[in-house]
Amino acid sequence: MSSLTFTLIQTALHWENKEANLQMLEQKIASIQEKTQVVILPEMFSTGFSMKPQQFAETMDGPTVQWMKKVAAAKKIALTGSLIIEEEGYYYNRLIWMLPNGKYGIYDKRHLFAFAGEDQFYTPGSQRLIASANGWKINLMVCYDLRFPVWSRQSPLQTEEDGASPEYDLLIYVANWPERRSHAWKTLLQARAIENQCYVIGVNRTGNDGNNIYHSGDSMVVNALGEVLYHKAHDEDIFTITLDKEHLIQIREKMPFLKDADLFQILNFTTENQKQ
Repeated sequence: MSSLTFTLIQTALHWENKEANLQMLEQKIASIQEKTQVVILPEMFSTGFSMKPQQFAETMDGPTVQWMKKVAAAKKIALTGSLIIEEEGYYYNRLIWMLPNGKYGIYDKRHLFAFAGEDQFYTPGSQRLIASANGWKINLMVCYDLRFPVWSRQSPLQTEEDGASPEYDLLIYVANWPERRSHAWKTLLQARAIENQCYVIGVNRTGNDGNNIYHSGDSMVVNALGEVLYHKAHDEDIFTITLDKEHLIQIREKMPFLKDADLFQILNFTTENQKQ
């Protein structure tokens, strides 16, 4: 069975300074010595968690997406993180899954953080993105999505062989999650792993943002049993880990809980409804 190697970049961000952030992140990515296949950046990695999309939004042809293409190609990696995107007059907190050949997938954050006014400036997404890499299925999410288990819940596909086949093997959350709610962050990452019988990776930023809100990082890697394979609080860190698909399959075969799961479908809003 295939393994997959991930590098998590837990870092402070320069507040609303794209040039400084892209330069800093490019240096960090170039410094990775281990062979890696996927590099994960925090939420809104080019600006921090900014509520000024009119000022900082880019199009999909803009400099940050072009930067992602350049870096992914040079390092021969899949590169992912979210940034502020404008499309047809609407603003999105958009995660991009960039491949080294320049092809990409997108996921627009579904759950907007109304507590900080995110819903006043951004449009919610309506579709999940499950990417493929080396035989793995990866469900990509953004920050506040973590609090809503239905959106990330496995909806097992029925098969003749074993009764149920999981939709995905790994959940990734990129975040700007404040330290004051770090207990919820850590607890929910483990809960999502246990209930979905999958690996979970959460990558969060560190340091104070422009609103003087402190972020403790607490980036984590969790296995399908909820066991923490990596955790780093407060300090900046670049961490590389290889995850084993065979170990995941063994857990699912030994404890085939997914076959007893409720079958359901998530009905997406139409584009017209979500923009009203």
